[in-house]
Amino acid sequence: MYSLLVADDHPLFRDALQAVIVSGFTDTQLFEADSLAAAMARIDTQEGLDLLLLDLSLPDADGLEGLKTLRETFPWLPVAIVSAHQERQLVLDAITLGAVGYIPKSTPRAQLLAALQQILQGQLYLPADIMRRPPPPSRAASVASPSTTPSSRLTRLTEKQLDVLSCMSQGMSNKQIARELNIAETTVKTHVSAILRKLGASSRVHAIVMAGEEDLSGYLAKRPAR
Repeated sequence: MYSLLVADDHPLFRDALQAVIVSGFTDTQLFEADSLAAAMARIDTQEGLDLLLLDLSLPDADGLEGLKTLRETFPWLPVAIVSAHQERQLVLDAITLGAVGYIPKSTPRAQLLAALQQILQGQLYLPADIMRRPPPPSRAASVASPSTTPSSRLTRLTEKQLDVLSCMSQGMSNKQIARELNIAETTVKTHVSAILRKLGASSRVHAIVMAGEEDLSGYLAKRPAR
């Protein structure tokens, strides 16, 4: 049985989310909080919580500050963001701060249930449609010389490893990557291990954050056609 806590200050959204979760996970305890303080009080008294679903617009928490507070106070509790905000950099920042997933509030029912299943199984979930968007051009990029060389970190990877990293950055699991690239799941695991080693990444999440920092999508777009 799963035990989930939803922290959101909109009663209608909490009701809707509860209906979706209960329909998809029949053996589930679901608790609610309408503020960061209420969520922290519930965590203090409720043993065995498996996941906290956190809105970024709580009245007593400013954006990612609530996530920072929760990760510092309850490092053992997985936290997934459920938010109306859909900026690519915000997703990466949340993952960097320790969130185990980022679910937009516009996510369709079936996809939301699949995302929760992925997170509860210990995997990271990222919204593929958001992660596929190219990052906004930085000021530094706009004034950079045309001769600027690509990131030395990305040049360490083979073509196939770049493809695997791209899929990872879209939130795909190893099984999904294997299907997408038409390779064996064991081969995906080998590529992921090589990617972490070559990038000097401490984890899969760290590699995804690095990919965002290095504008992986822009780098891939400049590759010669195969």
